[in-house]
Amino acid sequence: MLGIGTLAKKVFGTPNDRKIKATRSVIEKINALEPEYEKLSDDDLQAKTEEFRKRHEGGESLDDLLPEAFANCREAAKRALGLRAFDTQLMGGIFLHQGNIAEQKTGEGKTLTATFAAYLNALTGRGVHIVTVNDYLAKRDSEWMGKVYNMLGMTTGHAFSGMGPPNKIKAYECDITYSTNNEFGFDYLRDNMKSDLNELFQKDHYFAIVDEVDSILIDEARTPLIISGPSQDRSELYVSVDALIPSLSEDHFEIEEKNRQVTFTDEGNEFLEEQLHARGLLPEGQSLYDPESTTIVHHVNQGLRAHKLFQKDKDYIVRGGEVVLIDEFTGRMMPGRRLSEGLHQAIEAKEGAQIQPENVTLASVTFQNFFRLYEKLAGMTGTAATEAEEFQEIYGLGVVEVPTHKPIARLDEDDQVYRTGREKYQAMIDEIKKANEKGQPVLVGTTSIEKSEMLSGLLTEAGVEHNVLNARQHEKEAQIVADAGKFGAVTIATNMAGRGTDIQLGGNVEMKVLEAITADPEADPEEVRARIEAEHGAEKEKVLEAGGLYVIASERHESRRIDNQLRGRSGRQGDPGRSAFYLSLEDDLMRIFGSDRLEKVLKTLGLQEGEAIVHPWVNKSLERAQAKVEGRNFDMRKNVLKFDDVMNDQRKVIFSQRREIMASEDVSEITRDMRHQLIEDMVAHHLPPNTYADQWDTEGLYAQTIEKLGIDVPVMEWADEEGVDDEDIIERLIKASDEHMAKKAVNFGAENMRLIEKQSLLQTIDNKWREHLLTLEHLRSVVGFRGYANRDPLNEYKSEGFQLFEGLLDGLRETVTQQLSHVRPLTEEEQRAMMAEMAAQQAQLQHAAEEAGAEPAEPAANGFVEDDPTTWGNPGRNEPCPCGSGKKFKHCHGRFV
Repeated sequence: MLGIGTLAKKVFGTPNDRKIKATRSVIEKINALEPEYEKLSDDDLQAKTEEFRKRHEGGESLDDLLPEAFANCREAAKRALGLRAFDTQLMGGIFLHQGNIAEQKTGEGKTLTATFAAYLNALTGRGVHIVTVNDYLAKRDSEWMGKVYNMLGMTTGHAFSGMGPPNKIKAYECDITYSTNNEFGFDYLRDNMKSDLNELFQKDHYFAIVDEVDSILIDEARTPLIISGPSQDRSELYVSVDALIPSLSEDHFEIEEKNRQVTFTDEGNEFLEEQLHARGLLPEGQSLYDPESTTIVHHVNQGLRAHKLFQKDKDYIVRGGEVVLIDEFTGRMMPGRRLSEGLHQAIEAKEGAQIQPENVTLASVTFQNFFRLYEKLAGMTGTAATEAEEFQEIYGLGVVEVPTHKPIARLDEDDQVYRTGREKYQAMIDEIKKANEKGQPVLVGTTSIEKSEMLSGLLTEAGVEHNVLNARQHEKEAQIVADAGKFGAVTIATNMAGRGTDIQLGGNVEMKVLEAITADPEADPEEVRARIEAEHGAEKEKVLEAGGLYVIASERHESRRIDNQLRGRSGRQGDPGRSAFYLSLEDDLMRIFGSDRLEKVLKTLGLQEGEAIVHPWVNKSLERAQAKVEGRNFDMRKNVLKFDDVMNDQRKVIFSQRREIMASEDVSEITRDMRHQLIEDMVAHHLPPNTYADQWDTEGLYAQTIEKLGIDVPVMEWADEEGVDDEDIIERLIKASDEHMAKKAVNFGAENMRLIEKQSLLQTIDNKWREHLLTLEHLRSVVGFRGYANRDPLNEYKSEGFQLFEGLLDGLRETVTQQLSHVRPLTEEEQRAMMAEMAAQQAQLQHAAEEAGAEPAEPAANGFVEDDPTTWGNPGRNEPCPCGSGKKFKHCHGRFV
């Protein structure tokens, strides 16, 4: 008897079926337009693009234009590539345009599918970003699909690591830009370290299509992108904290050796607070639990870990005055490796070694938060359905399974479970030899490089010729995967191998043609192609007769998605194929989930050496175990994201403020408001409202007006006047400071003053933001301990993060006002010192950018480097600035600051 859910699906169809059905009428319209578009000339196809753009500007929606735009794009692809898109590819294009993930099986032509949605959305003129997993695919796809866009009158760019800024700006100005997820993310961070709008790479985040979306938005989303640089020297703080640790008694801390954790007890915290106050490391009246204490608490915790968890000559040695870590598994030294978050510096302080500066985060973002910047997001992959909940919850992306062009003919065997790994591998070798003897190509999937090499050794002993795929070399990966479908081929690869390159039965024709032409450049390409296509046809027939590609997996992965990806390498485009998973009770997944019960079953069945249990129930129980692991991993990623969201909200405010300032010609209103607010805060602090005049700290206010506002006014005399209140003093201070700044503007000239204000704002924002990031990192590392006091770490992080952000804004107002109030023309000697400092800063930023994959500046033949002021000599103040901005030197790098 059918269940209610199954019965309802039979009557109404699944939600996925209904989405597919809704596209049928649109596809019929596109197909009906085909004869009309076939008659158009190449110029007419480009003219259509211009017509669509104008109609969109005139108010027609992209949905209205979709049938005609897709028909135009299909015709262009047919002429440029000789490929006529299937209806299922048009369907995938519709789902991408709607902001979904189109799940298309391997070999269904996702690369061409993306062109339809990209072309339609590029009609807005806002640029479309297509994201790939590696640079080989970004380059290949931009050149390959660029032929289609070119025929449609659109431009295609490829942004890659090591590209010069002018070329990268051009790449991003194209209608469609291809790049990797890392490069898109790093370029976003680099943009938010710049001070001129004309230097920005990414002008807009409108529409992104993410290829292999599960790999990028889930697997790689765990690690944030970080641009870092050396921080200020904190050697004295490490030494001061280190001197404090030996005074602790055993009652002051608790050690958990199992988890390698050490924490202060309540008694320890009290003792610590007293000692920090006594040594001047914690200001009077400030508690360890105040947000301002986060950094000192972080350093004390790291000092405690250095003393109590890390032992000399076991965890590290001191060699030549340097602390060198020891690998706990091999016992070997690891020169160059350093512990993060100040722990290595704490050990250096403990051993009296030279303390190296920490690296500080200059900018960071997670992939989740970067891709959520886009107004519209879409993705493609062969395997997304198992992670549909995560895509919906984190990114608001629906997953639609697009039907295959031809029915799947692959035979998926039930899993075979052996008692030991040795039996499993022997059974695999026997199965590979059996398939290889009849010429059936075999792809062997493994979970690690070590296991690939071990299997390779066993196959070599068995006399089976094979290839081992090293996933680190993308070009080589494409070549090996292209050959994996040849008659008699045996290929060992990691489970994720071959994304983006089809395994075609008989081998990849395009690769063979390219190889032949490269080997003999004199040969006629048409003749070469005809010969290879004939040979390929014969070889493909042999492979089909042998049963198509046979995928043999050496174990189950934690994620069903990875298993499905590997299985999907076989049976593309309706080809025959076969897949089987060989498992043992010693596999990680089997060991963790229920291998004891299975072992009892195997003993009860009386299995002999080399025999396996094969049953659909085994598959089901394993899939349930995998679903549990996937759920746990999702919860972990979600938790990391919740903490990052706190920083992300602040990041968006800071970055949008920077953009506004960069776009403004005149920021004097912003700096004036900051100054006025600071005056109000200063008066409120020294002359509190609703207090008597004899309770006022007029001396303190007078000192502050000189220090912060750069003006000497008779504040104490004003306060002695009859009937004067705090509001009167605020008005007088505002008037005096406005006059002071107006005189500066006259002395410097209006244009120079605007430039100084803008630079002061941008530099101060950047410096304060970097300090804030470091404090947030420290807070994140210690806030987990609040859980012991029954306080929610996330809520604590949110509230303290907000207080710290308010402190950042207060500090920003104060620093900018103080800088501008004391600004004066520089002497020649000061100018030279400033140029040298700017050169050092430029070198530091360039080093950080190079670490993130940017191109280093090339020294010119005569020693002049455009980005390095120290190589400019002594330019005249009215000469063009050597940096190439087009401004006079006095209005650019020679300005007064």
